[in-house]
Amino acid sequence: MRTFDEMYQSLAVPEATVREHYRDYAQWLSKQSPAFLRARSEEAEIVFRRVGITFAVYGGKDETGAGTERLIPFDLIPRIIPAHEWSSMQAGLVQRVTALNRFIRDCYHDQEMVRAGLIPQELVRGNSQYRPEMEGIKVPNDVYANIAGIDIVRAPDAAGNGVYYVLEDNLRVPSGVSYMLENRRMMMRLFPELFSRNAVAPVAHYPDMLLDTLRASAPPGVAEPTVVVLTPGMYNSAYFEHAFLAQQMGVELVEGQDLVVEKDVVYMRTTQGLQRVDVIYRRVDDDFLDPEVFRPGSSLGCKGLMRAYRAGNVNICNAVGTGLADDKSVYPYVPEMIRFYLGEEPILKNVPTWLCRKDDDLKYVLDHLEELVVKEVHGAGGYGMLIGPAASKAEIENFRRVLLTNPAGYIAQPTLSLSTCPTMVEKGIAPRHIDLRPFVLTGTEVNMVAGGLTRVALKEGSLVVNSSQGGGTKDTWVLEEQEGGH
Repeated sequence: MRTFDEMYQSLAVPEATVREHYRDYAQWLSKQSPAFLRARSEEAEIVFRRVGITFAVYGGKDETGAGTERLIPFDLIPRIIPAHEWSSMQAGLVQRVTALNRFIRDCYHDQEMVRAGLIPQELVRGNSQYRPEMEGIKVPNDVYANIAGIDIVRAPDAAGNGVYYVLEDNLRVPSGVSYMLENRRMMMRLFPELFSRNAVAPVAHYPDMLLDTLRASAPPGVAEPTVVVLTPGMYNSAYFEHAFLAQQMGVELVEGQDLVVEKDVVYMRTTQGLQRVDVIYRRVDDDFLDPEVFRPGSSLGCKGLMRAYRAGNVNICNAVGTGLADDKSVYPYVPEMIRFYLGEEPILKNVPTWLCRKDDDLKYVLDHLEELVVKEVHGAGGYGMLIGPAASKAEIENFRRVLLTNPAGYIAQPTLSLSTCPTMVEKGIAPRHIDLRPFVLTGTEVNMVAGGLTRVALKEGSLVVNSSQGGGTKDTWVLEEQEGGH
């Protein structure tokens, strides 16, 4: 399978075929000794451990039964994107997230896209993430996904050129932005000279941009909104990020027990008494938000929260019920959403997708299992999937039985050869597959910092970049347009 490398036009003769936007970095890299790079890598690991940049891995339990804490491996070699590519990707992300927000609003109001016969009714109302409690609720600015993480991959076309594709949309509680920020901080600490030689677009203002987005999403008429970050608590896999973002924005990090609803208004308990809350940046799933409406036994949320929300006295970001638009069986309809709501052609391509709920698609998938990637429609983190080319005959046959039992629960896609980027591994520097998650913020307008979180599959040949499956991360550089060289 041919691959597209981000740094070299040909992996057979790398030094002679450095891509233009990597030229300066490649020159610098060629002058660094392996011992120097190894020492910097070890320094990064020590600092990350000291700061506590870990995430809990569910399923990997320690003897106390808690999730095991792991450091996400950080790779020193950046992924670099030239200005013109970013500019086109950014336009595509704005377009896509705008259409997704229009679609979610439509699902809970007029269902025009369903009525036009462009998406099946059962994929909306029959979706496990559809929340009837949201029907008819007016949310500020008509924005449901205030924070979106869109996963983008690059794969070669027939001519060998790298083409960007959206692999999936994460609209519920997308995570990973703290690693984007810490990776940049680490690179600037380790290699300050690289940032004076290269015009790398900044990312450090993301927390300010996030706070502006959340404040702009306050209920109408609130002049100085109080924003909080709602976390399920320290045992959540992304707790580091929750605490980090609250601290960076200068707002309170709260758990469900810190909130109380009185007369349909949400308050936070403080040492000075109750303080009204206007915007909740929630990192808790829908099911656990309000025991009065969803899971009665949940202690992670706050009783009465949905009453306050329905009354328009608080905004929850992202909105309840947003998950129906990041369902993998809804994903194939996003290009049609862009045409329907915006009257535009999609800028970013979707990966071709077979919906196993359709008889013809299921037949094709069953006949080509060894070539395809098959995913659960609600799956996440690289779990519950089959990568056909890497699977054994027994694994393929087991998956065939699972598919026949519950075809509607799965989609299939061609096995894309994700682009590679030079990465430090045990033996030195070698190509490894990567993806990219830019973070798109929508308040009264759509904004994002240049770049995102680049995840890297550290195992040779592996296409699974998820940190929960042993993937690492890299700093992502978007080079700004410069006049007259450096």
